[in-house]
Order: sequence, then structure tokens, then C-alpha cells
Amino acid sequence: MHKLILSFILCQSASFTFSQNKTEVIEKQLNKISIKIDSLDLLKKNLYATKENLKFDWIKEKSIEVGFPNNGKKEKIVMHLSYSLSYNEEHEQANWVMHIITPDVITGNTTRTNDFREDPMIETGSSTEKDFMLKTIKSDSSGYNYDGFGFDRGHLAPSADFRWSQRALSESYYYSNMSPQLGDFNRDKWADLEDWLRAYVEANKAYLYVVTAPILKEGLPKIERSVNGVSIPEFYIKTAVDLVNKQAIAFIMPNQKISLPVESFAVSIDSVEKILGYDLYAGLIDSLENRIEKSFDLKLWLPKNQKGDVAALEKDQLPKKTINSYDAALHINDKKRQTVCGTAVSIKKSDKGHVFINLDKKFPNQVFSVTIFSSNTSNFSYQPEIYLKDKKVCFTGEIKEHNELPSMIIENEKAVKLLIDFEE
Repeated sequence: MHKLILSFILCQSASFTFSQNKTEVIEKQLNKISIKIDSLDLLKKNLYATKENLKFDWIKEKSIEVGFPNNGKKEKIVMHLSYSLSYNEEHEQANWVMHIITPDVITGNTTRTNDFREDPMIETGSSTEKDFMLKTIKSDSSGYNYDGFGFDRGHLAPSADFRWSQRALSESYYYSNMSPQLGDFNRDKWADLEDWLRAYVEANKAYLYVVTAPILKEGLPKIERSVNGVSIPEFYIKTAVDLVNKQAIAFIMPNQKISLPVESFAVSIDSVEKILGYDLYAGLIDSLENRIEKSFDLKLWLPKNQKGDVAALEKDQLPKKTINSYDAALHINDKKRQTVCGTAVSIKKSDKGHVFINLDKKFPNQVFSVTIFSSNTSNFSYQPEIYLKDKKVCFTGEIKEHNELPSMIIENEKAVKLLIDFEE
């Protein structure tokens, strides 16, 4: 009996020893794998850093290749990791900022850093926080009190264009990249334009060479309490060049609340260069530069949700005493009869027989809409939803506001006229 008990104890001890040895082996294997994972993580981190540095080098070389803006004068070019600029000491902001929007902006997930600070590379000193606001510590030390001077610190090269790199995004908060913009402009249509160009990059997997600039001139007002006398621009320009598809576009936008869509401010780069006095992409081959800078094709730049939209009729395309769809917003509820002309890009007839027409831009981006109620469709010798589709047409009546947009109710055929029917 004792032998059996001893034998059992010995077997259990051997089993425990075997189990303990197996556990130690597993633990050693787990430790080796963890070390390899840490090593791979470090390797991955180093590779990302190397890739990022190479991209910074590539951006600098491509910027030099495309050519910095040149006005024939000696300007000091300040080259940061992912954007370059020329600084204007008189106005305490950049003459221009050049950067490249790259396709990896689509997948980049770095968020705003808000680390606004002086630019250490501006030898004369850049503008500072005290040019835009006063910040004082609260009496209970729980935070800060902010006394703004009435203007946003508007990015020239937007921080969101650098969300592929923490370092690049952080540098976009240098005050040399800031210009005083009204909040209603900076947070609305200026932001829309920035989104507009990123949407182009996403849709076309393109690289955009972008130059942004305030229009600086003598006599501009200064921020009243600005310690360095920062000027307040009346207009801003932004230009973009796609070298792969060989096309370009530019925008001139006023520093004010804007109701018109972004594309209504589109112009050629040539027209911007005449205003600024700069050759904006001075390194491009002359033949290519001349071709892409003298004109633009708006439909090639429209976001996906605006395909099928068209530009509003230019002033020289309009009959006398008429306005285009964009200008209709200026006449909302003025109680005067106006004639609005544009292209009927979308027409819908509801189940109840009402006809809804959008000129130049479709829902949900419509800028001017016309309604013909079912009770009035009998006043037409044709079916409006069929006959007017895609035609350039003018509507006459009072412009009312509907959902904060200009609209017009048409009661009969006499208030409708095709553009081609107007006499010279």
C-alpha cells in the first residue's frame, strides 16, 4: 500500500516538473516574440520617419522645380518642412505661401494642434498672438480669458492639407502663415474652397501645387490693437496647378461674408498674376505655363456631387437688364421684378404636378430655384419639365427667399424666355 502511494506521488511530481518545464518554454517563446514585435515596431517607426523626411525633401525639390512666385525683386524665401513663403514686414504677413496637396491627405488622420506661435525663421520677427488677441490667466488659474480683436487667424496654407504629418501640420500654425480674416469668411467660403481643392485631389489622386496670397497694397487698414500693425487684406487669392492633367485654376475672394458658391470666384491664373505682379509658377516651361495659366475649364474641377453643374452666365453673355443665378441672392425680397438667366441643369415634376427648376447648380448645391405650381402648368403651351431641360433660359418675377436661397414662382409662359430668343 505504501509503495502504491509513493509511486503515485512520484508520478505526480514528474508530471508537475514536466508541466513546469513546458510553461517555462512557452514563456521564453512569448518573450522572444514580444522582443521581435518591439523590434519590428521600432523598425516601422524608423521607416515612417525616413519616409516622412524623404517626402519633405521631395516637396522642397518639387517646389523649386515648379518655381516660387517671382516679382522681379529680391525676396527671401523661407522654406519650412512642407511649405515655403515670402514675408512682408510692412504688412506683417506673407506675400505668398506655396505648398503641395498630396493624395495621402485623404488617409491622413493627424488632427489640429492649435499650437500657434511665432515663426523662428522670420529674421525680422513674424506677427504674434498679441496681434490678434489678448490672453490673460483667469483669477482662479483655471484657464485663460480671451479678448479677440475681431479677426480669425486665417491659415494661408490650411492645416488640414498637412494631416499626413504631425510635424508638417504643427508648422502650419506659425504666425507667418496667418492672415486676419473675418470669421464669416474664414469659417465659411474660404474653408469651402480648401475642401473643394482636397476633393479634387481625392477624386483625381492628383498632386496640386498651390499658391495662396493676400492682396497687399498701400493704405490697407490695420488691426486696431495689433502690436505689430498687421494689415487687413480686402481680398485673397488661391491658385492650383495639376501638372499631370495639365490644368490650372485660380480664385479671388473678398474678405467678407459670402453667399455665392466657391466656383463663382474662379478665374484664370493669368488674371491673378496681373493683380499680384508675380509670375506665380516661374519654373514651369513657358509653353506649358502659357497654356494652363490663360484659361480654365470649371467642369474639370467640380467635386463629384457637382458633376453636371455649370458656371453661371458671364456678364457679357447676359441680355441687357438681366442678372445671372449667382447675383439673384443680392435681390432677395427687394420687391422688384428681376430677370434671372441661367442653364436649367435640373428639373423635377412632383407627384402633385408641381415643377421645380434649378439654374446652373443642382440640389443640394442649388443657387437659384424656380417653382411652377400644378395649377399654373396649364398656362404653358409646352411641358416645362421637358422643354426647358438643359436650355439657357430667363425667368422674370420677384425674387423671394426659400430655405435661405433665392427663388421665384412663375405663373405663366410670358415670364419665361429662352436666351436665344432675346434680340441683340
